[in-house]
Amino acid sequence: MSVEDNQLYKFILDSGLVTRADLDAAKKETESSKKRLGDILVAQGKITADNLRRMYAYVLGIPFVDLKGKKVPFEVLSLIPEPIARTHNIIAFKKTDTTLEVAMLDVNDLSAIDFIKKKVQLKILARLTDVDSVREALVQYQKSLKAEFGDIIQKETESIRMISEEKGEAVSEEDLKKIAEGLPVVRIVDTLVKHAILQNASDIHIEPMEEQVLVRYRIDGLLHDAMVLPRQAGASITARIKVLSNLKLDEKRLPQDGRFKVDVNNEKVSFRVSILPTYYGEKTVMRLLRENITGFTLEYLNFHGEGLERIHKALKQSTGMILTTGPTGSGKTTTLYTMLDLLNQPDVNISTIEDPIEYQMARINQTQVRPEIGFSFAQGIRTLVRQDPDIIMVGEIRDNETAALAVNASLTGHLVLSTLHTNSAAGAIPRLLDMKVESFLLVSTLDIVIGQRLVRRLTDNKERYFLSKDEFAQLKKIVDLDHVLDALKADKVVKPNDTWDKIPFYKPVASGDDDGFKSRVGIHEVLLMTQSIKELIMKTSTTSAIEDQAKKEGMLTMLEDGIYKCAAGMTTIEEVLRVITE
Repeated sequence: MSVEDNQLYKFILDSGLVTRADLDAAKKETESSKKRLGDILVAQGKITADNLRRMYAYVLGIPFVDLKGKKVPFEVLSLIPEPIARTHNIIAFKKTDTTLEVAMLDVNDLSAIDFIKKKVQLKILARLTDVDSVREALVQYQKSLKAEFGDIIQKETESIRMISEEKGEAVSEEDLKKIAEGLPVVRIVDTLVKHAILQNASDIHIEPMEEQVLVRYRIDGLLHDAMVLPRQAGASITARIKVLSNLKLDEKRLPQDGRFKVDVNNEKVSFRVSILPTYYGEKTVMRLLRENITGFTLEYLNFHGEGLERIHKALKQSTGMILTTGPTGSGKTTTLYTMLDLLNQPDVNISTIEDPIEYQMARINQTQVRPEIGFSFAQGIRTLVRQDPDIIMVGEIRDNETAALAVNASLTGHLVLSTLHTNSAAGAIPRLLDMKVESFLLVSTLDIVIGQRLVRRLTDNKERYFLSKDEFAQLKKIVDLDHVLDALKADKVVKPNDTWDKIPFYKPVASGDDDGFKSRVGIHEVLLMTQSIKELIMKTSTTSAIEDQAKKEGMLTMLEDGIYKCAAGMTTIEEVLRVITE
């Protein structure tokens, strides 16, 4: 069931939505490009994709439904599993004894319709809808699942008996294992894990308190209260996580680290577990690591312009060092793995030494450090250079010995990638000098240093506004706005003749539980080791002197890149300032 181009041409001509000249030009293009008329008009911006769907609905005689602002009963919504709904953009919204009405973006998706028909054993009535309707309905899955999970957890925690050690009773490892493998606690932990994955959380914090256990998820860089559980659930949940992570159940005085893996809706997720004794019990933090890192590009990570060119040029070198810097949780490892993915060709040997191995990658030799048996980063690098690698990735440069060995490896014919904990790209140089790396070795090996942070990304639910003169004056005190404007023009984000008074900024429009932000976007600075910066390093110049010289040579600072991404509609000025000043 499809609309012929001639039918669509007549309808649009009668409606007057597009001028005849534009319509004829688009029709002529269909003859040479073999594209559909509607697709060409959408690509040219003459009509929106949602308007095109409404036209198709009218021409085909299919009802068009608008689900925006409408609550779909969960028993109807859940007839289509959330992964299927998300993948195929199909929403169940109305059910009778014999039929199920579904809203779709593409009524020609017969495989999805056939799958749902077999699953629900009802006649499927396909309706066209728009992108916003599907997006709002998909959000309802998460809200409904949250309520459902809350009920499960409340019910199961009531059946967990209190593990009492207040009178000096020592619970044996065997008893702890029985509790950890009991149905109630298994369901609670499974539920917490599934909910965190659905919420796209990066970390789960399980924190014992005096009267209760607080569960928090870190979503888009910010911690959110997820659930409050009765106190008796805390020890049982910790025991269950220890069983999954192969940790000692009866060790409660020392910190422990481990990991485990789950498969939810055909998505493999690894959990890096850290357990720390606190006053009221053991606090557990789990980092979620999704195993879909391959296929990313530097452009996907929001590198652009001159900085992107510098990285690609550095990756073509056969020797030298590339460093990524930033605090914990700033996306350094993702950037490193993305670069490794680009370098991962059949004719090179890539070896890594990591703590821990966060993502498994095909054709790359990954090694986990084990400090408890004396296998450190330094020991790992010494061994790796005897394994004939072309490229070495060191998870983190933490000490003088690791720094010296990484520099020596890059001097002896290897490309070395690593991370460093500093506040800025320029700050990496004094940090390495402080680690006793000789300045003459540093200028011979270091190619580029990337500084980065993550800021929350705006959804489509946002509104434009323009800065006042006073606001511009305030912003100009901390940002080189002329430099940012040049970058925006060079990347064709704005028109060549645009000035700041014509460039809009954006702010989120909150709606219910939706705060207007979803996922995160990287802001970066890429410091290139030019001759003048090498001379500053030899003179042991300050971080600010190195950064000033880098800016003169075209580097966008993280703050400037943040404002660039505000003008591009990705985030807000307030969000950039929050992250940069933290």
